[in-house]
Amino acid sequence: MSFRTKKSLGQHFLTDKNIIFKIIDAIVAEKEDRIIEIGPGTGALTKWLTEKFTNVHAIELDQRAVKVLKQEIENLVIHEKDVLKVNWQDMVDPVSNDVVIGNLPYYITSSILFDLLENRKLFSEAILMMQKEVAERLVAEPSSKEYGILSVQTQLFCTPEILFEVSRNSFSPPPKVTSAVIKLKFDKPDLSFSDQTLKTVVRTAFNQRRKKLSNSLKPVLGDYQPDGFNFDDRAEHWLPETYAKLSEHLEQSDRLS
Repeated sequence: MSFRTKKSLGQHFLTDKNIIFKIIDAIVAEKEDRIIEIGPGTGALTKWLTEKFTNVHAIELDQRAVKVLKQEIENLVIHEKDVLKVNWQDMVDPVSNDVVIGNLPYYITSSILFDLLENRKLFSEAILMMQKEVAERLVAEPSSKEYGILSVQTQLFCTPEILFEVSRNSFSPPPKVTSAVIKLKFDKPDLSFSDQTLKTVVRTAFNQRRKKLSNSLKPVLGDYQPDGFNFDDRAEHWLPETYAKLSEHLEQSDRLS
């Protein structure tokens, strides 16, 4: 069936079977575990997922694609929803591992990422296709150009690993950029402070990343500078663990401005 992709939905459908099988091979899950695919489109990856797993769910907004999925693929539960409005608690299976798979639309990649990280306790892992530049930010080392808010939060919330790059020619229509598949393993212990405290600290620090942290963190710290931190550094020089340590200190001492 012929299908015209919608630019407004950021649709670039994966057509390369080699990449499809590499994604499936990267999934660590039992046959009965729940696999949740974000934006399956017309099901190039989905049909192979349903052959390997018995509990596959798909989140798809485009009604035209939903119609194709219903016609072409059996044993698939389809949720006709905007992924950014999904209640993940209702989506997961509480008695199995839950794995998220997705070829993410570039224009909402960060929003989806933050949503998954916020709900990380619900999932065992996520395997996501995204713009290579975004994937590189997730795994970036301190003091590198790519290191920033996404790097710190992702590395404290999970273990990210870039699995492989994907050529623009693996899609229809081809995007203008190279993509990468990244695995997020949700294997980190619970943090001893709230996500919101961390977000406030990290986003304030990187909001003025060229300034010393003694200046950029003033909206959070005022003139208070606890011992054990180098506030002469700039935001990109602190390890994720240092941001965690400061967040914990501020929350425990009730010093957030």
